[in-house]
Amino acid sequence: MQFGICVATKIDDWQLIQYAEDLGYDRAWVPDSQMIWSDCYATLALAAHNTTRIRLGTGVAIPGTRIAPVTAHSIASINRLAPGRVFLGVGTGHTAMRVMGMGPMKIREFREYLRVVRALLRGEEVEYTYNGQTRAIRFLHLDLGFINLRDPIPIYVAANNPRVLRAAGEYGDGLVFFGDTPEMLRSYHLRLAQEGAERAGRVFPTDFHTTMFTTAVVLRPGEPVNAERVIDECGAMVACMIHYVYEIYRQTGSEEVVPPHLRGIWEAYCAYVDQMETPKEKRYQQIHNGHCTFLVPAERRFMTPEAIKGSCLVGEPEELIERIRAAERAGLKELTLLPPLASARKVFKDFAEQVMARY
Repeated sequence: MQFGICVATKIDDWQLIQYAEDLGYDRAWVPDSQMIWSDCYATLALAAHNTTRIRLGTGVAIPGTRIAPVTAHSIASINRLAPGRVFLGVGTGHTAMRVMGMGPMKIREFREYLRVVRALLRGEEVEYTYNGQTRAIRFLHLDLGFINLRDPIPIYVAANNPRVLRAAGEYGDGLVFFGDTPEMLRSYHLRLAQEGAERAGRVFPTDFHTTMFTTAVVLRPGEPVNAERVIDECGAMVACMIHYVYEIYRQTGSEEVVPPHLRGIWEAYCAYVDQMETPKEKRYQQIHNGHCTFLVPAERRFMTPEAIKGSCLVGEPEELIERIRAAERAGLKELTLLPPLASARKVFKDFAEQVMARY
């Protein structure tokens, strides 16, 4: 099992990644969300220059805001600074697009995006379509060292949707997902990724990487799951999951998309959204306020024990270790923590010293 961190991308707090390296974490994922954080590639460049071991990559890159050749050249530029330590996480764009009131990239476009990026990162020439024109493109001046393609850059696809999971198997070297159970990883995520690889005539990689994004709080003996400290350290992730489910619920109109651990607060949360002061046509701005960075005070009332336990890893050390071992048996290869900005150092330290050191 590998352990990673994901950080709210703040360019002058790149030392957080250096701190995680010192604590023994294996990977650092830096998100690409232009309306709420700093630029991910600028932050990665600073981290790459100031670390020596930890693997670095996007968590995750957004295709709707950067064309495929730009994403490929950006991550290959970071690979020049940290050769062999770089990966590309990429997804359809949940928050980065929704915070502008727009939807994630359509699956067909996303598959094409993956095809182009994968070919370019292999140093190949590839047919690329832009504004209705298709042309053959390739990187020039590779011998002058502007980018690094000699050291492979694996692609990890963020996926929960069946079609995206198949695309992960077709074009990816691994997948990233939020908060599902070990049983879902084994019976759903990996099954569909393997199906996608087989449909494309590709041998499914034996080293196919699987990463779950969540956060963790190590409880003190007898400490309740919904203690104020616990909510401070994981509430932003719980709220993020609520916001995500609400977007799917709003899109489908079906309460079947609401997971059991959120059903107890669902009616109250929907009423809260309906009463938001932001005009309905701009409400997406308020819904995603605080995304994985801080917990909006008005949403603290939705942090029930069920919502917390269903969205995050919360427990005493031995309990957390057993849950992680169960996930590893189901095929999970990396657990990545995304705590709120104010608590990140404490969460990373507690988990490293009380869980990772004993795993």
